[in-house]
Amino acid sequence: MKTTLEISDPLLREARKTAAREGITLRALMEHGLRLAVAEKSKRVAFKLRDVSFKGKGLQPDLVDASWDKLRELAYEGRGG
Repeated sequence: MKTTLEISDPLLREARKTAAREGITLRALMEHGLRLAVAEKSKRVAFKLRDVSFKGKGLQPDLVDASWDKLRELAYEGRGG
C-alpha cells in the first residue's frame, strides 16, 4: 500500500544515512521502526489505580445523593480550601 508522510528534513536525512549504513532501503527502515512502535504500544498495560480506601462502607447515608460540590466543600472544610 502506498501512502504519503510528511517527515522533517533532519529526521529524513538521518533515516537515509541509517538505511545506507545498514544496507537496507529507506522503506525497510521505516517499516521496521513502525513495527517496533506498534509492538511497544501494544505491550503497555493500562494504568490501574490501587484501592487505598479506608475501612469505610461508602458515603454516610445523608451524603449518598450529595453533589460533588457539596462533597468537596465538606472535604476541605476548615482547611482553607
